[in-house]
Amino acid sequence: MLTPISGTASDERPVATVCMQALDPAFAVAAAVWAKRLQLTFDSDAQFALQLGQEGLQFAELGPNAAGPIRADFIAGAVAHRRLFGGGNGQMIAKAVGIQPGVRPVVVDATAGLGRDAFVLARLGCALTLIERQPLVAALLEDGLLRALGDREVGPIVAQMRLICGNAIDLLGAWKGEPPQVIYLDPMFPQRDKSALVKKEMRLFRPLTGADDDAPELLDTALALATHRVVVKRPRKAPAIAGGKPSYALEGNSSRFDIYPKKSLKARLEAGD
Repeated sequence: MLTPISGTASDERPVATVCMQALDPAFAVAAAVWAKRLQLTFDSDAQFALQLGQEGLQFAELGPNAAGPIRADFIAGAVAHRRLFGGGNGQMIAKAVGIQPGVRPVVVDATAGLGRDAFVLARLGCALTLIERQPLVAALLEDGLLRALGDREVGPIVAQMRLICGNAIDLLGAWKGEPPQVIYLDPMFPQRDKSALVKKEMRLFRPLTGADDDAPELLDTALALATHRVVVKRPRKAPAIAGGKPSYALEGNSSRFDIYPKKSLKARLEAGD
């Protein structure tokens, strides 16, 4: 189920000039709807553009040396490869959130981005709520989820993913209803070496999102709400988020998952705790 995004982020983020573009006249009306919803103009002098075309919404840098556009795609490309050949329950992210035989926790991904990690967890049977505070990123994610709903194989997976646009600290702090068992965080890591190569997605989104300097507050809020554990994805050699120390970590080649356990998932589900 999708909760449609609307408006702009509730907190102030770094400013980058972004315009709306229809890649074909057939999409002009729909592009105008997105422009009104996200408060974008059709100014061609912008640095970036949210573009609407045959393949859905995409975000692109403008200019002669710009990299190619990015979009949320759950049907083809890297996400499809991971869905088919990612390793199932043996994936490190599955172990990090506590997936095991008979255990599929309810998860909130509070820093959803383009939803790739959340999609992996939904593919493995978890119910997901995705929170993304940057409206343009959330728009890409919403568009990708809506397009995927019509796919015979992928549709049932994304149907388990509910998207909300807003500040996760505020949303988690005012949570109504049953709290999630697991909260998953993947905050933007501060880029200290400006000459280092970074992924295209991070390079394009950073002018919009900046570094997640409020990650310690988000972690504290997540720990107060999650019933069973909080999981934080970090670059392998990065320090833990300031605040409480994780009890343990699962480490891979380029990233690791810091685990902040509160209660055994297995004990609750098997013993009715």
